[in-house]
Amino acid sequence: MASISAEKTSAIQEIFSRGKAIIGVVHCEPFPGSPNYRGKSINQIMDVALSDAQAYLSGGVHGLIIENHGDVPFSKPEDIGYETAAFMSVITDRIKKEFGCPLGINVLANAAIPALATALAGGADFVRVNQWANAYIANEGFIEGAAAKALRYRAQLRAEHIKVFADSHVKHGSHAIVADRTITELTRDVDFFQADAVIATGQRTGDSATMDEIDEIRAATSLPLLVGSGVTPDNICQILQRTQGVIVASTLKYGGVWWNQVEPERVKHFMSVAQAELGE
Repeated sequence: MASISAEKTSAIQEIFSRGKAIIGVVHCEPFPGSPNYRGKSINQIMDVALSDAQAYLSGGVHGLIIENHGDVPFSKPEDIGYETAAFMSVITDRIKKEFGCPLGINVLANAAIPALATALAGGADFVRVNQWANAYIANEGFIEGAAAKALRYRAQLRAEHIKVFADSHVKHGSHAIVADRTITELTRDVDFFQADAVIATGQRTGDSATMDEIDEIRAATSLPLLVGSGVTPDNICQILQRTQGVIVASTLKYGGVWWNQVEPERVKHFMSVAQAELGE
């Protein structure tokens, strides 16, 4: 398939110094301003995030994404308060100083500009943006692609070193608006709008993309491909045979539930299964 964007070095190799990467998600507890915030101090919220980061990294995970998942139900980008980026920046900076590992930022929902600001302030290496090109109907309502505004904002910050990991055919919504476009075309749109890596997902948190969908996305772009939901010890090897990495959380939590803390033994078991495809 003909190239549709300028050739670039692999963002996975550049950030993680390896060909394939396992990335754990630090689901931060609710921040001030969100419905489930109950008055915890930044230090209390920080302690939980640091504990999860430690559990991931001691188990062998290669990097982390910091996410405001406790703020559910999520606001649309224009409705997210400044306090969210402020709290996430403090936590990101602390995790970076404590562990020195590769870090990403995902501000939900689809808040690419707050994510870039947080990444620059906290020393993160990349942001995840769920809807980078096109538009769709999400749980939060109508969500437009963030690429045009986000790339201009990144340029204003002189933060081109912060990479963009963008979802293709993202979970938690309907693509009826662009139903006349195939997954191949949607993926190529993400590539054309200058993302640095592409993420395949299932229908919702904890739901895996099918191998057929992963293969279709893989065939559509030369960008690094990751799977961003539903990765388990049962499918990790099959997924890594097709991709450059995974973003994983729920299956590594106590009880396999996203809102619980990370269980160290689950991380160690997961990584031991993945070793065969990581070349370690």
